[in-house]
Amino acid sequence: MTQLKGVCIGAGYFSQFHVEAWQRLREVEIVAVCDVHKASAEKLATAHGIRKVYDDVEQMFIAEQPDFVDIITPPETHLELCRLAVVHNIHIICQKPLAPNLKEAEEIAMLIEKSEVRMMVHENFRFMPWYREIKKLLNGDVVGNRIHALHLRMRMGDGWQEDAYMNRQPYFRKMKQLLMYETGVHFIDVFRYLGGEITKVYARLKRLNTNIKGEDFSWVQLDFANGGLGFIDANRYNESTTTDARLTFGALLLEGNKGSIRLYEDGKITIQVLGEKEQPHEYAFENRNFAGDCVFHTQQHFVECLVSNSPFETAVANYLKNIEVLEKVYKSDKSGLPIDL
Repeated sequence: MTQLKGVCIGAGYFSQFHVEAWQRLREVEIVAVCDVHKASAEKLATAHGIRKVYDDVEQMFIAEQPDFVDIITPPETHLELCRLAVVHNIHIICQKPLAPNLKEAEEIAMLIEKSEVRMMVHENFRFMPWYREIKKLLNGDVVGNRIHALHLRMRMGDGWQEDAYMNRQPYFRKMKQLLMYETGVHFIDVFRYLGGEITKVYARLKRLNTNIKGEDFSWVQLDFANGGLGFIDANRYNESTTTDARLTFGALLLEGNKGSIRLYEDGKITIQVLGEKEQPHEYAFENRNFAGDCVFHTQQHFVECLVSNSPFETAVANYLKNIEVLEKVYKSDKSGLPIDL
């Protein structure tokens, strides 16, 4: 099989996980990295043995003629970069959030719809191995065919310090929208993946650390079209008791009409059928790269679908609903009222 030629835009903190995962996909060769700060691109390229470095995206597109581009940059840059990729007929995988607002996300969707370019949002939480396993259990009717409730409890403990988020992602401190915009959008997607479409949102957001600009606490209730409820209880200020809060990014309780599924913060899954004791569920995952190697699994899905011309799970048209729900979260908090979608 001929290798797909890829290029990456963005050499920030998270790019290391993308590039490392690409290098384990035999169907792909990353031939160049681009960043406005060329020194950052050079550092990333040197660390991973990538030959070419650029600080001009269009110059890279023209010189390299890639099959696809991996956009690993902030959301406010995505529309312009996607427009440029479409001009050069380059397929796209793009980091979340898709755009800073629904209007720009819809512009990207329209851009893709009118082109021959295929695009997938790099929404990696649904590709965490525990959520793939829970989805299999749901499809197997292990705890019934009706979800009563999904409860997520996340405590990251990386945001209480004066230098919150430390050297890893210090720009978090300046973001006017933080917890739901940056992390919560992942769980909106996970909840849609597990529970179905969302019809109503009610949210309460708070800023616990006064040294940051955005919210670091969220309580969000989601109504599902099938009658179930979802609850996101998330907080980057207080700490978890787990040794690695960044493995699963929280614990999940899924309650169905025949029992419950629990995900623990060490990746353990248990099943409790009604009337019976909680039992461990055996499955395998690898604690590699980032959060159960979910970046690799996301990119593997992109490649498989690109080669086979199959639909992406997180195609842009499907992903717009996540951005709509996210905007309703902030609208609900501002109004103090539940908001219908």
